Amino acid sequence: MKAEELRDMGDEELRDKVEELKESIFRMRFKLALGNNDVVKNLQVQKKDLARVKTILRERELAEERKSV
Repeated sequence: MKAEELRDMGDEELRDKVEELKESIFRMRFKLALGNNDVVKNLQVQKKDLARVKTILRERELAEERKSV
C-alpha cells in the first residue's frame, strides 16, 4: 500500500486499518510458527504497511498539536 493512498484516508479509516493489519500479522505469525514458510514475504509487507499507517497517524497528531500551540 502506498503512502499516498493512506494519506487520502480519514483518521478513523486509518485506525481501522491498524487493527486489520495487526490481526493479519498475528495470523501470519501463527502460520509461520506452524511451519508455513509461504507467508514470510507477505508478513514483511504487512509489517511495513502497519508502520506506514502508524507514521501517518502520528504525523497528523503532531500537526494538530502544532496548530493548537
